[in-house]
Amino acid sequence: MNSIVKKLNKKKFKISFAESCTGGMLASKITSISGASKVFGLGLVTYSNQAKISILKVNKRIIQKYGAVSPQCCEAMVKNLAKISKAQINVSVTGIAGPNGGTKTKPVGLVYIGVKKNNKLLITKNIFKQKSRKTIQKVTVKRTLDILNSLI
Repeated sequence: MNSIVKKLNKKKFKISFAESCTGGMLASKITSISGASKVFGLGLVTYSNQAKISILKVNKRIIQKYGAVSPQCCEAMVKNLAKISKAQINVSVTGIAGPNGGTKTKPVGLVYIGVKKNNKLLITKNIFKQKSRKTIQKVTVKRTLDILNSLI
């Protein structure tokens, strides 16, 4: 985490998050590092569909057609966050942390991570096999940080 803050600082990049299933854990991780105020601009926890629609301006048809846990919703979240935050790096996370809410097509542990770095967009689909909610949230944060580390 420290290295991410240092890299962002060196490049004079700002980072922002739109989190759903991680409930602010990413923002918490970054703000626990001294110097984060230079690089961290905005963290939104858009947990409900309504928050995704009203705050992040995700088109409600995307959620109706594909669901909140979908690459389409993840992409809309990160693109719209970029418009709001004006940061060079924007991250969105949406998934099913469980233990309930999973289906055959969308199992518990399915998480989409979106990263928009300037004009580059990367959406990754992850299926974490861990069983506990807290563990799924933690591994999601770790995977997101790994992705960021490789992109910055």
